Amino acid sequence: MAKRTSIIFACLFALGTAIGGYPLYLQLVGNFHTVIEGQLYRSAQPTPHQLERYVASHGIKSIINLRSSGDRGTWYSAELATADKLGVEHVDFPMSASKVLSTERADQLVALMASLPKPILIHCQAGADRTGLASALFASRIAGRDEEAAERQLSYFFGHVGIPRLSAAYAMDESWENLEVHFGIEG
Repeated sequence: MAKRTSIIFACLFALGTAIGGYPLYLQLVGNFHTVIEGQLYRSAQPTPHQLERYVASHGIKSIINLRSSGDRGTWYSAELATADKLGVEHVDFPMSASKVLSTERADQLVALMASLPKPILIHCQAGADRTGLASALFASRIAGRDEEAAERQLSYFFGHVGIPRLSAAYAMDESWENLEVHFGIEG
């Protein structure tokens, strides 16, 4: 009985470590993913080297930074300098992962994404929550993908954890639900 309990405990520990370690892994590798090939890519805060690599390999022409002005550190000036050096348009669209995005701001974001030269790289700090909502909006409103495909952008696969009353980032899930109604996306 003790051996079986130890095995069960070891398996639960390994599973918990794997699940808990996945977001860390995503951060270590930049959490870079294709949303719509040739149109939109998403990532965590890129380093200048990562940004150079993304531009070279995917032809990025525009960057949308979703981090708020309060988040700005040395990364911000490095990102601006790298974008300028590479001839990539850089736009700030500050959002908070813990606050519901209004329909007016969502309309502004969709209009911005539609107007920028493609492909676009969109990022926040972790590339999971704000970036997930923006990617879902792009997939639905600009690329015409169905509700299910758009919603996948707000998932644990990208590091998003939206649990009511436990996760501050649940505001992104609430935003999506509101915006599905606003845009008539619900299936």
